[in-house]
Amino acid sequence: MEQNIKNGLWVAVAIAILAVGYSAISYSNSYGKSIQPSSFRSFSVTGDGKANAIPDIAEFSFTVITEGGKDISALQTENTNKANKAIEFVKSKGVEEKDIKTQYYNINPRYQTYSCEVSIYTPSDSMSSVRPCPPATIVGYTITQTVDVKIRDFGKIGDIMSGVVSNGANSLGSLSFTIDDPTTVQTEARDEAIAKAKAKAESVAKAGGFKIGRLLNIQEGYRSYPQYEYMSSGNGISAKTLDAAAPSIQPGSQDVSVTVTMQYEIQ
Repeated sequence: MEQNIKNGLWVAVAIAILAVGYSAISYSNSYGKSIQPSSFRSFSVTGDGKANAIPDIAEFSFTVITEGGKDISALQTENTNKANKAIEFVKSKGVEEKDIKTQYYNINPRYQTYSCEVSIYTPSDSMSSVRPCPPATIVGYTITQTVDVKIRDFGKIGDIMSGVVSNGANSLGSLSFTIDDPTTVQTEARDEAIAKAKAKAESVAKAGGFKIGRLLNIQEGYRSYPQYEYMSSGNGISAKTLDAAAPSIQPGSQDVSVTVTMQYEIQ
């Protein structure tokens, strides 16, 4: 009787040890999978989504370039006055201060270089010499200030671009159209991309004869395709010339594309 009790106890202990061991192994495997998803058998699929939106921002830049002598202070005053006049004109057309930004300001020296005469004596002369070339000297400075402008009322684009030239700017950058807040259109494109990626994953799993496990990783890429860009090179371009040359500008539409790559566990 006593021997049977002892045997029963040993069996119970053995079962308990096995249960603890199995639990430890199971926990270890689960924990390992949770912190090491790269160790899974997995596969990846990619989906593309696209949405179309009408741009609501027109953006261009103008530059004021001032060249002169060595009096930097006088040049800065002249450049600043011209830039401020152009900025005040832009504000007078209803553009808010938040949509006007100084993008670039630089002071560069201008150098005078020399063409040197080199004298080399013949072997019959007692000595030979080379006349050194004097170093380049600063003869003046060029100040460049570039201002970026956002226009929300497209009916004023031509007037503003020609007006800044009349009010001190002597160079215009490119005109482009953008979406001020692309969040909504990006979300629409992303939803489409994810739906396509999920459908592709189900198709791959069916063809491969396996089940789809957990989503291990997802990566996203975003691209925007502006439909229109107008370039104006314009050093010294006049307002009259700009008005005559400017085409009828239409914002068109803009495609926003999102690509997602999703990695799934194979079960």
